[in-house]
Amino acid sequence: MAVGFVCMVAFAVALAKVTLVPSPASVPLTHTNLHPGSSIRLYFNQPDWRDTIKQVGGNVVLGVPFGFLLPVLFPRTRGFVRVVLMTAFVMLTVEIAQGLLVAGRAFDIDDVILNAAGAFLGYLVLGRRLGRALHPRRVHWWRPRTGSADEPARDAAVKKSRNHWVWAWRTRDARRTAGIKTTAMTKIKKMTRKQPAPKRLRERIPALLRAKRP
Repeated sequence: MAVGFVCMVAFAVALAKVTLVPSPASVPLTHTNLHPGSSIRLYFNQPDWRDTIKQVGGNVVLGVPFGFLLPVLFPRTRGFVRVVLMTAFVMLTVEIAQGLLVAGRAFDIDDVILNAAGAFLGYLVLGRRLGRALHPRRVHWWRPRTGSADEPARDAAVKKSRNHWVWAWRTRDARRTAGIKTTAMTKIKKMTRKQPAPKRLRERIPALLRAKRP
């Protein structure tokens, strides 16, 4: 954790130097891009492939440390989706600051996309393993894991989660069954009110026959 914190501070300083340093000479060349994929197409359509690698690869590499460091320092951000969203949020803030405050810099949505892609690659390569090595795995109710003998807390959490959802399902089924029984009893009562019961008919028939005899 200490090494990860030091690396995060160093990365923040490097990120500030790369993205927030003014460049007055680039003012005539910069323009805001709000259309995803527009700048990426320009990078690949230009004849100088070295500049393409520099622009695209640089933005991807700039996002890779997020995939390494976020799962280590912030356990709640573990997961592909969370790492990508957190990286996109941070880099979106940086891009907005570039466009509003820094001379020679402009907002480019494609830079955010490439940075998020780099964070995804970093998490896939190393960040996932580091997060699991330093922090216990999260327990999901839909895929409980059987813990070992030296992990009673995890076993208790899995059992509690499973029991909760079993209770919810049984309660739902019990309510449905009670509703079906109530509806059936109501229909039977209505039918018996309209027509006499068979037992009553059997008791009245002999009396009617005796009354008709001379």
